[in-house]
Amino acid sequence: MSFSELGLSETLLSAVQERGYQVPTPIQVEAIPPALRGRDLLGCAQTGTGKTAAFALPLLQILAAAPRAQGSRAPRALVVSPTRELAAQIGEDMRAYGRHLPLSHAVVFGGVSQAGQVAALRRGVDVLVATPGRLLDLLEQGFLRLGAVSILVLDEADRMLDMGFLPDVRRIIAALPARRQTMLFSATMPSEIAALAAQLMVDPVRVAVAPPASVAETVDQRVFAVAREDKPALLVHLLGDLSLSRVLVFTRTKHGADRLCQKLERQRIAVAAIHGNKSQNARQRALDEFRRGAVRVLVASDIAARGLDIDQISHVINYDVPNEPETYVHRIGRTGRAGAVGEAISLCCHEERGFLRAIEKTIRRPIAVDRTHPFHVELARERTEPPSAAARGRRHGRVAAPHRHSGRRGSSASSRRN
Repeated sequence: MSFSELGLSETLLSAVQERGYQVPTPIQVEAIPPALRGRDLLGCAQTGTGKTAAFALPLLQILAAAPRAQGSRAPRALVVSPTRELAAQIGEDMRAYGRHLPLSHAVVFGGVSQAGQVAALRRGVDVLVATPGRLLDLLEQGFLRLGAVSILVLDEADRMLDMGFLPDVRRIIAALPARRQTMLFSATMPSEIAALAAQLMVDPVRVAVAPPASVAETVDQRVFAVAREDKPALLVHLLGDLSLSRVLVFTRTKHGADRLCQKLERQRIAVAAIHGNKSQNARQRALDEFRRGAVRVLVASDIAARGLDIDQISHVINYDVPNEPETYVHRIGRTGRAGAVGEAISLCCHEERGFLRAIEKTIRRPIAVDRTHPFHVELARERTEPPSAAARGRRHGRVAAPHRHSGRRGSSASSRRN
């Protein structure tokens, strides 16, 4: 199926084509036609499935066909997202898809001065993209009215639940007109989100793609077994391959992200880091540099990376193997998106082998171990009997040590309110 068969206007089709998209994703095929008819929509889909276009394109077409009431400056569509980064990305997509339409949009989130956001609201916007905390702040200060909203989108609802924003979301909904079109998207459907959807929606169309434990078939997954102390050198070795063109590296902690970023900088690798200790401006600057290719590697903690939506990530590297399998699925879903081919590499040391087994059980497949790199060690299998002497040697890296040392020399070239 093509985008032209979904009922989109020629203006929107032109914008889609200019973004280089040729074939709609499954969520877009299922969601766009009923959304264009004004139906409420309940979508179960993860980041990376094309869900932003699934709600943005029909939203823009509906607004373009119903001009703003004379003299009104209040937003007519509201998109609520859990994180600043995701809100900013949705705003960029709205701008790209609506570039040929006489519609305006604004993005509001915390962590930065609200002066520019207030000025944009005073000028008037058709589409408002917001995080819950800053949206409520603006409402309470009287800078914003939501009485003209005819379309509401709640994106990544389960993440808003995890982050404690559900009470805020309910307060926002109370400020909206009762008659409206509502679209809710969530990667999972816990009981609290299902109950919220039942309260908000009238006979919604239900669409679901990619169950939460699934991994895109376009992502090639590999494990690199390595001693913990050799992880930095192995990462530098891997980045010596320039086919790793846009790389997202995950660490378990924000301090680990900073330390790794410094080590890569010493190797003259263009890198930036994002984590919770960075200011919003610093995080946004790092993301912008990564998107435009000024830096090749972005090191991120899981919390800071929530909601990241960046196209054409060639590789995701788990520098630290996550201790929750669902986190692994979410991480590697940042590559191999919309039919593109991507690669996920996990650097696994002895202490993390239990995490690896849990991941393989969750995704219901083994992950191939790549033994071709110069830092390879054999990961000891979990067993009840005492390991052999040879196995003990491998577990402590003694067998592979000469190989690793020679490889190391060769690799040197290379708050509540949001």
